[in-house]
Amino acid sequence: MVEAPHVGVDPFGPTARGIDERDGTGDALRAAGPVVQVDAPAGGRVWIVTDEDLARQVLGDPRIVKDPALAPPSWDRRTAGLERTAAEQPSLTTLDGPEHARLRRAHVPLLTGKRIRGQSERVHALARELLHGSPPEVDLAADFTTRYPITVLLDLPGVPLDHVDRAAAACRLMFGADPADQGAAIAALVELGAAGRGGLSDELRERVPPGTTADEVNYHLFALIFAGQLTTDASLGFVLARALVDRETPVDELVRQSLRSHPPAPFTLWRFTATEVEVGGVRLPARAPVLVDIETVNAHAHGPDLAFGAGPHFCVGARLAQLELRAAVTVLRADFPDARLAIPYADLRQHGIGGIQGRRLTALPVRLHG
Repeated sequence: MVEAPHVGVDPFGPTARGIDERDGTGDALRAAGPVVQVDAPAGGRVWIVTDEDLARQVLGDPRIVKDPALAPPSWDRRTAGLERTAAEQPSLTTLDGPEHARLRRAHVPLLTGKRIRGQSERVHALARELLHGSPPEVDLAADFTTRYPITVLLDLPGVPLDHVDRAAAACRLMFGADPADQGAAIAALVELGAAGRGGLSDELRERVPPGTTADEVNYHLFALIFAGQLTTDASLGFVLARALVDRETPVDELVRQSLRSHPPAPFTLWRFTATEVEVGGVRLPARAPVLVDIETVNAHAHGPDLAFGAGPHFCVGARLAQLELRAAVTVLRADFPDARLAIPYADLRQHGIGGIQGRRLTALPVRLHG
């Protein structure tokens, strides 16, 4: 085995660039090797995978786990953007192995293709209501891209929609750089998740493994809302921008292309090696932080994109997120056939706060009636 090369670039800094502009960081990482090391924001090194086949291997390897308990001991949890450990807060994004499989089995039936297709009419109706409630000239990135997905995500678990304003405000805090704001946002969304009654909320409460506490169920409901919001909110502006300049590509293909080019997050969530691991002939020591560079892999992938991950942690809400994106484009095309960008497409800008967070459009000014 060999050591992964260390690359002196920072893929975790804040970004601000054109909508389709690449900053070259991912290409520099890929050029250095299929597995490389860079300096981690919380100190030490992180191993980044840029090769498609190795990415799928890593995402399915049971020795490379999600539990933050295996993060480097020197890491500050806030600086690294880590959740609590699986022992402290069991969840789909912290558990591994049989415990993760049991919890996943409780979630998957709620979000099957059949169940999501059954929600299609309602999701389209929510998109239509919000778009028709917008002024003729509107910045869709200022409100709609946040309000629409959070409305869907409160509606499904039966959280009263008079909480949408509060939820949307909390979601906006998540895109700031202040950890205190992010903590307040999480607390607000946990409380809202606990307010869910009927439908998906009650069914999840019935399906979770025996011994799951009420607080843990509320956290699972929060996680569905939180993860679903971050995923769709980050993607929606890019999808709508593309839809406004491309009226010919079928909706499903347009959404697929946009997710491949602009995945909800540039990297996977943190993973850690439970033991020394070999990946593509490269040695990863025990407790090594590992990321897959989704954006770079997607740009060169021959197989399905990794926008929603792969392996046992593949996003359980992927079908719902795709439905939300398709519904927004469908309603925009059908109900606002003359809608146009108010500025040239090339002038649209994207930004990100850095770390492993996704990027959003800074603005999406639209004339809904041409």
